[in-house]
Amino acid sequence: MKAIRLKAYQQTANYRMPTSLIIRESYPLPPYSTVIGMIHSACGYKDYVPMKLSVAGRYYSSVSDAYTKYEFGNMKYEAGRHQLSVESGGKLVGINRGLGQVQLLVDMELLIHIIPEDESRLEEIKNGLLYPENYLSLGRHEDLLRVDEAEITELNEVMLDNNLTLQYDMYVPVEVKQSLGTDLEDWNASRYRLSKVFEVNASGFRRWIKKVECIHMSKNNLIAEDAEILTDNINGNILPVFPA
Repeated sequence: MKAIRLKAYQQTANYRMPTSLIIRESYPLPPYSTVIGMIHSACGYKDYVPMKLSVAGRYYSSVSDAYTKYEFGNMKYEAGRHQLSVESGGKLVGINRGLGQVQLLVDMELLIHIIPEDESRLEEIKNGLLYPENYLSLGRHEDLLRVDEAEITELNEVMLDNNLTLQYDMYVPVEVKQSLGTDLEDWNASRYRLSKVFEVNASGFRRWIKKVECIHMSKNNLIAEDAEILTDNINGNILPVFPA
């Protein structure tokens, strides 16, 4: 099986959890939807191109930063209550401006494998990542993505002779966890339902229609020997790949 191996770096990143309100908390890795959106933007795709992803990464630390937040509502503008206003439907609507907190992951190293359903798109996606029309970002628009490598590689299914220690945090689809020879509880892992497939509605907006149930497996955890997994060989290092 062929895939594009993408190695990338971000100085800071926030992959916002939609349920976080007071503090904009971040997922530990970019969700599938975030990566797919970046790939489609880099390649100029307007409609969903079927693909599978394996998302891995590691970061140095996490910090809290301040940002300016704007709260919109369908409330009539009042000078003593709102800092800003905008015209909507022939009337002035009030906007509140305040200070918020955002969680930032620092020095994020990403290792992403992209497996398009149509193998003929491999070169097309690779070139889109290496030579995008606009700058690449992942998470917020200001979280720039530096592409260090985008290469086509061969993935192989192997049975492990020994326990394998993870070098990166990874998303692992729940449906494949049984093949790893260990229980979910042993990993002390978080469980997520992440958006994966979108469709474009009549207004031209993306609507996410399929989610993937996965776990976040932290680096230094073990995959037990005799597990059958997909792997990529990087300079003699065997790295697991878990497409979803």
